[in-house]
Amino acid sequence: MLSGFDMVSTWRAGNPMAEARRIGAFICIEGVDGCGKTTQAKILVKNLRRRGFDAVYTTEPSVGKVGKLIRRFVLDRQRRVPAALEALLFAADRVDHVQEEVKPLLKWGKIVVCDRYVYSSLAYQGAAGLDLGWIDRINQFAMKPDLALFLDVAPGRVISRLKKKKSVMETMRNLKEVREVYLKLVQQQRLITLNGNQSVEEVSKSILKIVLGKLEA
Repeated sequence: MLSGFDMVSTWRAGNPMAEARRIGAFICIEGVDGCGKTTQAKILVKNLRRRGFDAVYTTEPSVGKVGKLIRRFVLDRQRRVPAALEALLFAADRVDHVQEEVKPLLKWGKIVVCDRYVYSSLAYQGAAGLDLGWIDRINQFAMKPDLALFLDVAPGRVISRLKKKKSVMETMRNLKEVREVYLKLVQQQRLITLNGNQSVEEVSKSILKIVLGKLEA
């Protein structure tokens, strides 16, 4: 398996005055919808690029065929499909995403910032009653990220942010249960938690500090 932090070299970017550091790494940002993870993932990519890192944004569900199927027939429904079906579709999309997008980018030494990953499956489908061990097993081909962050935001605040944009998975009760699973993953040291209730600027600074600390260690 590719280890991003072992791939250290230097190269010249298009701007001859800027030296870009070629360090492949896989970073994931997690949290419930409305926590700000998409905004923060994109800000992180911009901040890393300003510092000479070749960073790329990606997301799950992916832009591949399985990801598009999930968006159309799972997320954009009036009622949820069975949780097991959700979990299996997300696992299939994850295999495609990692093989077709993430690993090739890492081989080129890019910093891949992923908006959601396997922890979302554990949190959302786990909150729906599925066994976390089973979810882990069907995701056995999901490579371990170099760094995984969880933006923790109060469920009530999230609901007010989402307004009419809620998916079939975003109810107050469900968000509370999803958050509990995420916090279990934090306790298991699979995720690093950050206070997502702060301003966008404060959160982005905290994320950048953690990421640079890992990249430059």
